[in-house]
Amino acid sequence: MAERSLRGTNLSALSMESDENVTFSERQTVRYNCPQGHVIELPFSVEAELPALWECRCGGEAKLENGPEPERKPTKPVRTHWDMLLERRSIPELEDLLEERLQFLRERRGVAKKKAS
Repeated sequence: MAERSLRGTNLSALSMESDENVTFSERQTVRYNCPQGHVIELPFSVEAELPALWECRCGGEAKLENGPEPERKPTKPVRTHWDMLLERRSIPELEDLLEERLQFLRERRGVAKKKAS
């Protein structure tokens, strides 16, 4: 054991400070309601700014009971691969590319494209 270590104390669990002459701030119990029916009760200081939303144990968003409606930030719609492709190419261009690739695959397989007469 190294000589530098402190013997006889457990630094992780014990504090050398006492609670004498300490005044705790006043507490209030705040309720949050989840859409799944869960109720969350949390202690907050009376001076604390209360968040409008709290993450529930089920992963949903619980709203502050009797609180203001939370502000929702506008979100962008999710861009799919198809949306990004359409930003670069038009439908006729995509149809031409598809036909080229199909022709290439048919030639590799040795199957000639049949033309309608």
